[in-house]
Amino acid sequence: MFTHIFVGTNDPVAAKTFYDSVLGALGHGEGMVIRDGDAVMYNGAGPVFIVGIPANGEPATYANGGTIGLHAKGPEAVDAAHAAGLANGGTCDGEPGPRAAFPGSYGAYLRDPEGNKLCLWHVAAA
Repeated sequence: MFTHIFVGTNDPVAAKTFYDSVLGALGHGEGMVIRDGDAVMYNGAGPVFIVGIPANGEPATYANGGTIGLHAKGPEAVDAAHAAGLANGGTCDGEPGPRAAFPGSYGAYLRDPEGNKLCLWHVAAA
């Protein structure tokens, strides 16, 4: 459905530290620095995720109401990614745990250092 997700940052070095830890806990590799150090790209099995300084030169801000959902292989991966994010400049926006609205699901919410909202999500196989 999409080719990439790009979120803004005002500090690419801090963003790389944060996302390397969170995405690493979810089983993804370290980000590749691109655009002369202004951005970091993470390759998945399909679309890519990029965090970088906005191309228009304006300060980066987060999307009000925007959430990026990241798949986790199990509750342990959700817990690990949430803890890694908190240890690397993120803030909690919802503690890890079962989500009653979706039976069999386990998730957590985290904000990156710029305020972008991430949902770390696992749904048990039925």
